[in-house]
Amino acid sequence: MEIHPLIRDTDSLTALCERFRDADFVTVDTEFMRENTYWPILCLVQISDGEVAAAIDPLADDIDLTPLLELMTDNHDVLKVFHAGGQDLEIIFNLTGKTPFPLFDTQIAAMALGQAEQIGYANLVEQWLGIRIDKGARFTDWSRRPLDKRQIDYAIGDVTHLSEIFPKMLDKLRDTGRGSWLNHEMEKLGNVAQYSNDPNLMWRKIRAQGRNAHVLGRLKALAAWREQEAQNKNLPRGRIAKDETLSDIAAHPPKKQADLPKIRGLSTNWKSNDIGARLMDTLAAAEALPTDEMPPRNKRGPGLGKEGALVTDLLKLMLKVRSREIDVASRLIAKADDLEKLAAGERENLELLEGWRFEQFGKDALDLVEGRVAFTVCDGRLEITHSKDDCEPSVDGGDNASHEKAEPDAAQHVQPTPENQADNPE
Repeated sequence: MEIHPLIRDTDSLTALCERFRDADFVTVDTEFMRENTYWPILCLVQISDGEVAAAIDPLADDIDLTPLLELMTDNHDVLKVFHAGGQDLEIIFNLTGKTPFPLFDTQIAAMALGQAEQIGYANLVEQWLGIRIDKGARFTDWSRRPLDKRQIDYAIGDVTHLSEIFPKMLDKLRDTGRGSWLNHEMEKLGNVAQYSNDPNLMWRKIRAQGRNAHVLGRLKALAAWREQEAQNKNLPRGRIAKDETLSDIAAHPPKKQADLPKIRGLSTNWKSNDIGARLMDTLAAAEALPTDEMPPRNKRGPGLGKEGALVTDLLKLMLKVRSREIDVASRLIAKADDLEKLAAGERENLELLEGWRFEQFGKDALDLVEGRVAFTVCDGRLEITHSKDDCEPSVDGGDNASHEKAEPDAAQHVQPTPENQADNPE
């Protein structure tokens, strides 16, 4: 494979991207630093089409990344291949407001081929290519300049190995007919909503007790305030305040700024500094959470009662059996939350009751909950068997045919739908 020298100017980057514009795919990886900042600092980009590979220095004085970003988000003829690409996509979204298109993630694809649920890159390379990667440069300071040859060679290896693995993986997906199984997962990965960090939605990521509208309204306001503070100061949100600190303040709001140091996680300075004043202003302006924003109550279906947890355990056991039978990572088939909902009598908006998941697992899971399936041991092996008699289902399971969806092959191009230490930041 041809390896380009480190690209540090716009003309060289433009020529490289011009070469890649007609490629079938490019493998992409990034190196970044974010330990002390809110916004990740992009330090290096690696890219390969299987014949040519290069590392690009975003920190160089004479480089404009526009040709690369246009290749990532505007050229819809080139498939962009990542491994565990969530953070890479976040960086591209921060720079463009878009995510790469079309998109493929080898970590997700590996689950459909019976490998570990979140297989790391080094293990992927060893399993597919029989190569052991030297991880010595993994935790290097990628922002330091100049980068040495060992760092660059290590970084470029990520995309050169991936460019060998991807075609092999694609062939296996086509042979097994599982390409279409990945469509929804790739859509979720490419969904821009999960990278936008809307301050008004951040409260949903904080665990809160109860459903008191006034407490949740204060939590929503505090989470939005912290997000804006973190963005403006370019600090990790945990450096502003921990999640548990926000929850405590929302549940037991202080009457005056002088009381802030009494709250665990806030220093003495908060009683008189500007950020403490802004926090108190935020609390004063907070309103009760509107009814239409209230989190849903936990539902339990009729007839399950205290047995619901046992039914969930049986569903988890069935999932393990089926995962082994079809050689697919269980996490790709069904989520634990959806199993609990199914056991509790829910049938709507469950991924396991749609498409390939319904055919491979959901159909039997529904039969188990409604009394038409059992477990047996045959020659020391646990198996799933069906009975002719049903018990009365707790709720209508719906028309099974409605769960079947024709999906395009994800082996082709897939289109996405659109901290902890509380420091004194001032």
